[in-house]
Amino acid sequence: MSNAGTQSLTLPDVSAGDTLPPLVHEVSTTSVVLGALASRDWRPMHHDRDFAQQRNGTRDIFMNTPNQAAWLERYITDWGGPRARIGRYRFRMGDPICPGDTIVFSGEVESTEIDDVGCAWANLVITLSAANAVKTRFSARVALPADADDNPWSRTGEQWQP
Repeated sequence: MSNAGTQSLTLPDVSAGDTLPPLVHEVSTTSVVLGALASRDWRPMHHDRDFAQQRNGTRDIFMNTPNQAAWLERYITDWGGPRARIGRYRFRMGDPICPGDTIVFSGEVESTEIDDVGCAWANLVITLSAANAVKTRFSARVALPADADDNPWSRTGEQWQP
């Protein structure tokens, strides 16, 4: 279920094994370049096709790490809603994502739990694919409201232990 712009999921709404709805995006030269610029990444492999092909041996310019992280964050918050709070994530990039690729995020709830201070967590496994091949693998720990009255964004200090 997508919650973009609506209420947040709560922990009782999700279970281990639930699948997240896919997010599909057509990657353009503009989206690669703007993602690099937004993260102040001036390295030429993200905006100069000749450099990327001749110096890096890639087929085109390619999406940088912060751009992929931003898409991951969008994917998670589209699913979880405005009160979902990403505690941490990890990822390993494989093949580059280039203009002309159609990227597809897909994910699954690996487990759920409530920690010792009462924060509700969904642990996710997510893949980013293009051309039917996984390009990046992610894991994420996302705080969800434990119930309708909870808000993970209000947690600070000892109450926030991602």
